[in-house]
Amino acid sequence: MIDLEFLRGLIGAVDESGIDSLEISRGGTRIRISKTPPPAPVSAQAAAPAAPAHLHMPPVHEVGLPRAAAPSAAPAAAEAAPAAAPASNLVEIKSPMVGTFYRAPAPEAPAYAEVGSRVAKGQTLCILEAMKLMNELESDVAGTVREVCVENGEPVEYGQVLFRIEPAA
Repeated sequence: MIDLEFLRGLIGAVDESGIDSLEISRGGTRIRISKTPPPAPVSAQAAAPAAPAHLHMPPVHEVGLPRAAAPSAAPAAAEAAPAAAPASNLVEIKSPMVGTFYRAPAPEAPAYAEVGSRVAKGQTLCILEAMKLMNELESDVAGTVREVCVENGEPVEYGQVLFRIEPAA
């Protein structure tokens, strides 16, 4: 059993720090504390494809303790003008997590994928950094990259479109 004072201390530490979320395992219990609210449900018309199997995140028990609301400009920025509707034949590769988007394995290295690049299923497209862990995101389809939707080093949200790929015929 997790001590309530321990939880309050974790919430306070996250609230006062620059991090957005914290996940911890203790005594067989997993706790996730996040400043960012979970994304709104997606309508059946615009249902998102499932996250790639190689980045499957196990379910986490959310702690529902009240905490002080922290003012944030992030939601306003995230609700900026929606992107133009993609062509119907393009496959959207979406972020399976909140993190920082990197197009290359190192600052001086070439990008994993550029607009016009041919990619194979399972080929690395980018790196998503979350809590100092580097996670490679692999392509779900073979095809040609038609759009890179995020700039290098930008923060990304869960479900945000990162790439649009035209599947190989």
